[in-house]
Formats: sequence, structure tokens, C-alpha cells
Amino acid sequence: MLLLLGLCLGLPLCAGSLEDARIRDDTSEQVGPRVPRQARLLQRLKTKPLMTEFSVKSTIISRYAFTTVSCRMLNRASEDQEIEFQMQIPAAAFITNFTMLIGDKVYQGEITGREKKNGDKVKEKRNKTSEDNGEKGTDMFRASVVIPSKDKAAFLLSYEELLQRRLGKYEHIISVRPQQLVGRLMVEVNILERSGIESLEVLPLQHSRQKGSGRGEDDSGPPPSTVINQNDTFAKVTFKPSVVQQARIAQNGVLGDFIIRYDVNREQSIGDIQVLNGYFVHYFAPKDLPPLPKNVVFVLDSSASMVGTKLRQTKDALFTILHDLRPQDHFSIIGFSNRIKVWKDHLVSVTPDNVRDGKIYIHHMSPTGGTDINGALQRAIKLLNDYVAHNDIEDRSVSLIIFLTDGKPTVGETHTLKILNNTKEAARGQICIFTIGIGNDVDFMLLEKLSLENCGLTRRVLEEDDAGAQLIGFYDEIRTPLLSDIRVDYPPAVVEQTTRTLFPNYFNGSEIVIAGKLADRKVGQLHVEVTASNSKKFVILKTDVPVEPQRAGHGETGSARPQAGAEPRNHVERLWSYLTVKELLSSWRHSRDEQDRERLRQKAQALALAYRFLTPLTAMHLRSAGQPEKLEEAQGVSAAVGPETVMQSLRGASPQPGPALKKPYSPRIKVSKTSVDGDPHFVVDFPLNKLTVCFNIDGQPGDILRLVSDHADSGVTVNGELIGAPAPPGGHKKQRTYFRTITILVNKPERSYLEITPSRVILDGGDRLVLPCNQSTVVGSRGLEVSVSANANVTVTIQSTIAFVILVHLYKRPAPYQRDHLGFYISHSEGLSGNCHGLLGQFLNQDAKLTEEPAGLSKDPTHPLLPKAGEQSETVLKVKGHQVPVVWKQRKIYNGEEQVDCWFARNNAAKLIDGEYKDYLAAHPFDSETSFGPGRSRGL
Repeated sequence: MLLLLGLCLGLPLCAGSLEDARIRDDTSEQVGPRVPRQARLLQRLKTKPLMTEFSVKSTIISRYAFTTVSCRMLNRASEDQEIEFQMQIPAAAFITNFTMLIGDKVYQGEITGREKKNGDKVKEKRNKTSEDNGEKGTDMFRASVVIPSKDKAAFLLSYEELLQRRLGKYEHIISVRPQQLVGRLMVEVNILERSGIESLEVLPLQHSRQKGSGRGEDDSGPPPSTVINQNDTFAKVTFKPSVVQQARIAQNGVLGDFIIRYDVNREQSIGDIQVLNGYFVHYFAPKDLPPLPKNVVFVLDSSASMVGTKLRQTKDALFTILHDLRPQDHFSIIGFSNRIKVWKDHLVSVTPDNVRDGKIYIHHMSPTGGTDINGALQRAIKLLNDYVAHNDIEDRSVSLIIFLTDGKPTVGETHTLKILNNTKEAARGQICIFTIGIGNDVDFMLLEKLSLENCGLTRRVLEEDDAGAQLIGFYDEIRTPLLSDIRVDYPPAVVEQTTRTLFPNYFNGSEIVIAGKLADRKVGQLHVEVTASNSKKFVILKTDVPVEPQRAGHGETGSARPQAGAEPRNHVERLWSYLTVKELLSSWRHSRDEQDRERLRQKAQALALAYRFLTPLTAMHLRSAGQPEKLEEAQGVSAAVGPETVMQSLRGASPQPGPALKKPYSPRIKVSKTSVDGDPHFVVDFPLNKLTVCFNIDGQPGDILRLVSDHADSGVTVNGELIGAPAPPGGHKKQRTYFRTITILVNKPERSYLEITPSRVILDGGDRLVLPCNQSTVVGSRGLEVSVSANANVTVTIQSTIAFVILVHLYKRPAPYQRDHLGFYISHSEGLSGNCHGLLGQFLNQDAKLTEEPAGLSKDPTHPLLPKAGEQSETVLKVKGHQVPVVWKQRKIYNGEEQVDCWFARNNAAKLIDGEYKDYLAAHPFDSETSFGPGRSRGL
């Protein structure tokens, strides 16, 4: 069974859309009586995969949520069909398990470590994807599989997350977007809070996770069929709409986000401290404290790109925020483009006159010029530093910058690292920077690092969202600082590992969470001490928490790897590991010291593997786990090791189809120069002799050329089919030819066929799998692995000893002489035999040398026998017993990104290759017959 699996950021695609597209294409090509529209619609509906069940179960224990999604689908078509399961999950969540049941087979996810190099790549790719696509706060998990006709599939996905407290509430969000009406649809959420539940509410279904001010969202009540059962410490919420109720909400099956909000009782000022089996968690959220004064500078981007709605909405939001400032606060305003425009050269107190003048200044801001981010931040920091230094501030206060932009630095200092260094050096840890990025062109990574390195937070506002509402909502979270300089201490002899214990500020409505591991599990009590500053006083809180004896059967190992579908035995331990991995990953991403980065990478990866977290440093492989007696029993299947690896990476590039040719981030391919690309131009590398030879083959459209023929030994054959195009005007050729299709036949250990075109990859190894070339995917079967990098290349690896890279060349607006085509590169050839032949294969493992040294050659010992600039001398190349006249030439390879020096053999390489051109013509794409050597066979 061949599978396709991916995790990416992006908006949902309609399940079954590929099948619908095929039906439309087939219909358009038919000749005959016109089929009524109703009949065509009925035909599509009949063949669309049917989702028979979609259920989500969440268990929240002390703010830590365990969620399992179950989906069952049926292929009603009379032919094999690709079925897709997709689920939006919170961006902060870690996937812990994925299981697929295809007919009577079970495929179980296994978390493994990524290599260092791949880990870095994934991290960068994910950051890029989250900038270009993706709804704020969500990741999109996708899994696709080809299901036999009339057969069933089931998907089980588990993930974990710590709920964050914002504006005084925890929010648990479940995506209910099955893409069609479902016969059995259910969401069940169980909440267990030891300290007691208060103010639980279920919001109306929401189609966007963008949060505004949080005001006025709760008027229409919970979705229909929602049932809430609650006592002091436990609540059960179920949502089970019938098909009719689903249709009234959304006939396309996109119901929206099912959202539960709640808070817990808080009696002790030092917080809620829970200890369980050697681990503890400390929730600290004090209340009823006087607010700290704020020194705040609002920094607003007024460059030309802010013109229109964005600037108007932002101005309106700032009017609201200025009215919300307290009398003890101080503020100023900066507008920036290519010039830094400061309202006042000092902070002013909050008075009716100053608020009015500030609003007038904001009203008159006009968009113009570029974006000087560094200059604006430096000026804002100087205003705050000068105010604190030159004023005798009796009360303790908090200094904040609220920074809003929609672009990248284009004026002044534009280097990201220098901006970060300048800001950190000027702020000196005394000023917290809160950033808001608007739209698709913003440098969100820069804003994220600015906030992370300067004790702040960051928010992303999509282009279509209300920037003003987002700004007000963000400000609401930080409008009331209650404490500063918070330090939480535990006895070092008792606690050996804790998460972060120092916090610059605590804002009303939020929560500080610390988790730790006890060094001595037999200790009778845990001493906790919290120190912080509040306005005019210094706060010290102390307590001793009793530690209950460890429960039998709840050891560390048992709770670190719970079975899929089983309830975890120690939620506190899982929470500790979750927070620790999050902090290690954050430090790894933003560290600038290579040794420190490597240390953090190793620690984060080891802990993620121990607790089965899918992170940028780990990957998931699906392995066959046997046959279950019943479908329902699959949830209890634990990770099993099998021979068939079907997936390499869960975090690929955007899967959105379409003609866009912008390629995702990936380093330039570095493989052997031995290749054929373009018109077609052949390049053969002889690395031992430090020589590169090139030649052209002028074939005819429709010809199928044998590129690699090793059918009798390694079992590998590669053929390429040519397509024609008119020659460019003024050229010497009558026509151009390109490779439209590359076919690969692998005969050992079992037979597999691979057909690659610029638009798709077809892999047939007993089960047929179609992979679009505009989606990044890795699949594997029978020792054959295929990796697709969206709109860029396809890498085929055979038995880990042979690898080919096929470059995909696409044209957005092709000229008459251009065609979408492929380039073929041999990356690794160790597994090919000495009898290998073909236009490229015959030169592998061969020696070549120049036998005559013509006049005018360079004497540079590092580049032997290269003509001097401007000269073209002929010499003789000796290879495989052939004496071949060659001239020096330069040729571009790797998609035109690299230029190589080569010795060019003229006349269709007549004296270079064995035999004649016709000897390399295959009868059909998978023809494995060869005319040369002992490996000659009789075809398929």
C-alpha cells in the first residue's frame, strides 16, 4: 500500500477535488449526446469519497489537553481512488501519534530523529510557509492514500497542547471542517480542573481564528445540539449535530471552529501547585493587585504601503487605546517611513489635553516613503530610556513599545542581524517590545525575534482582517501590568530540572506556568518562593506543598510513551516535557552561537523522541503494524516496527495546487554533473580525471532515448521521451527537443515502475500512486523512495545506492519555442554495475584523458588543459578506446544556476558514444532491451 502524508500550513482544500477534476476532464473529451447537468452532478456525487464518521475527543487535565481525531471514509467509486484526510490543529500543539487503517492493514506512526542538516532546513521551510500561507494559530495536517474500489479507510490523529490563558480565559479550539456532511459527527470535550471550574461557555462556531478585542462575540450562544454537563471540578461538553443541522450551518461541511472558554477558581495568591509522581507544575496568576504604571511608546508604520484601509483602521484603534490609558501612565507616539516623525520629544502624562493632541497627531499621519524599522525602534527606546533616567519615578513602572508595521526594512539599516543587535543593546532588557505584523509582505520572522529577545509578544494580522480590531485585542492583553521582575525559586536540592523561572512582567488575565522534575521523589514537601515588584512595594510569597507518595505502576518510562488512544498516566510529566521542548526549540531557533545551537538541538531532539513529540527536529515514519481483528481495536495499537517506510517528512511546503511557480525554500541541488537537460544537452563528469565532457543529441519528437540501461545487473532502466518545439528565430536549428517524460523501471528486488512528467509522478509498485508535482511529498515502497519538492525537482532513491534527480522546468508565460520539460541528473551511481550502458550510463565508472595538448592551453595546475580566454582550440579525448576530437566550451546546468567548463564532442557525439543514435531508441517508455554488452536483454 502506497501512502502520502504531509503536515503544512495553509488553508483547507476540498477533499475529493482531484477526482472531480478528473471527471470534468473526461467529460470534456467525450464526443456524443450532451449529458444533462443533473446527471453529471449525480455522477460526481456518486464517486466522491464518502466520510462516514468524523469524531474528536479531547481530555483536558489541569489546562493540558489531549486530543484524538478519528475519521472513517469509504471509496464508493468503481475504481481505485485517492482519499484525503485533513485536520487543522493548533500551531502550538505537538502531534504524538498517527495511525491509518486501509482495509485490513494498519499503518502506525513512529517518531524518529532528523539529521542535523535536515532539521535546519525544515525549520526554515516552516517559517517561510507560515509567512506565505496559513491561518494564524493553525497548522494543516494532511494524509492521502489510494484506496481500492469499495474499500474503507480510517485515520486516527493525536496531539497535545497546553492551553494559554488570555484575557482571563482559557480557550480550547477544535476544527470541525470535514468538507462534507457526515452521518456521524461528534465532538466530545472532558475538562478536569482540581481547583474548580468557573464561567465555562461554548461560543458560536467561528470560521476564522483571528481574535479581535474579545468583545461582543458571545451573544448567539453555543452551536445547535451542544450539551453541557458540569459540576465543581468536571465538565463534559458534546456537540453532535445531525446531517440536517450540519446542512443548516454549512452545506459544504466546513462548520468552523468549536470553541470552549473557561477559567478556574483561584484562591491562593501564590498559585496552584500540583505534584504527581516526581513532577510538578506551578500555575501563577495573581489577582486583585493594583496595576503598575506604564511608560508606552506607540510606533506606527506610515510608509506608502499602509495607504488606505490598513492605516485608517490602525488610527481608529489607537484612538480607542489612548482613551483607555490610565492617569498614572505616560506615553508618546512615533510615525515612521523613510523619516522618523516623533510627536513629542519626551513622554507625557495621560491628561485629556494630551490624549486629544495625540489623536490629532495620529489623524494627520499620511502614508509616504519607505520603512526605517531600525531608526524607529532606536528613537522609541531613547524616549523611554531618557524618561526613566531624567525623572524621579517613585512608583515602579513598566516600559513598553507597541510596534506596528506591514513591511520589511527598506531604509536605513536593513540587515536583520544588525537591527536585532542594535535593539537588544539599546533596550538592555529594561524595555519590552510588542510587535504586530500586518499583511503578507511583513518580515514576520524579524518581528518575532524582536519580541522574543526583548521580553515581548508578537501577533500576525492577515491582509483581509481588521487591523484595528487586532491591535485593540493585542493591547487588551498587555493593558494592565500587575507585577514586574518575577522570580520563582524552588530548593535546588529537591528540584533538578525546571522550565523558565524568571519573567519580566505579569499582565492581568494571563498566566505564568512553570513545570519541573523532582530530584528526590521521596521528599515530603516542596518549598516554593515567589518574589516580584508591584507598584510601591516588593512582593514575597512563600508556601510548602505536600508531596504525595508515588503511585504504584506510574513510573517515568510508562508515562513517557502512552499507547495511542489511551489516557496518559501522568499529565504533569507530559506537561513538563511539552514546555521544556518548547523552550529548547525557541532557544535553538534564535541562538547565534553554533556550539550552543548544537547543544540545544541535541537536547530538544532527545526529549522530543522520548515523549513522542513531532517537532522540527523529529520526523514520523509510517510502518505496517499487522492486521486488526476489528476496526475499533486500532486505537490500542502501539508503535510497531515494520519493513515498509512510507513517509519521510511531515512538514513539507505548501500543497496548494495551481500555476504559481514560486518555489519553496530549498538549497540548490548539489549532485554529480552527469546529466541531460535542456535541448537536450548531455554532460558527463569524470571526477578522477578532473574532466567534464559534453555533447548534444538532436533527436526527433516522440523518440524515446535510453539514458541508463542496467536491467540485467542492478535491474534499473531509465528512458526519456522527447517532445518538439519550434526553434527560436535566428537560430541554426530547425526545431528544439526536450524531455517530456522520464520513465524508470526497477526490477529488483521487486518490479516497480515510475513515470515522471512536469505535472505529476506515477508510482506503480503493485499499488498505483499519483503524486502531483506542485506538492512536496516523500513516499517509499519496496526499497524505492520518491521525494517531490514542489515545482522544483523529484529525487528517486533505489536501495540507498542509486539516486537520480529530475529537475522540473516550468514556464509561466512560455515563448513559442519553450515547453515545460525535465532534466535528468545522476546523483549516486554506486549501485549500478560495470556493464551499465545507455547514453549516460556507458560513461559511469570510466576513465578519460586528453591525449594531445594544442597550443594556447592554460598552464594553471588546478584547471589542466583549459584554453585561455577567447580561444577555442581542438584536442583529442581518449575514452573507452575512442579517439574523439573535442573543443573547450562552457555549459550551464542545475536549472541554469551553475556554469561548468567542458570538452564538447561535435556531430551528435558520433565518435564518443558506442554505436549509432538509432541504437539508443527504445520501443516504448518501459523498454529495458539494450543493444550493447553482456547485459543485453529481451525487454519486459
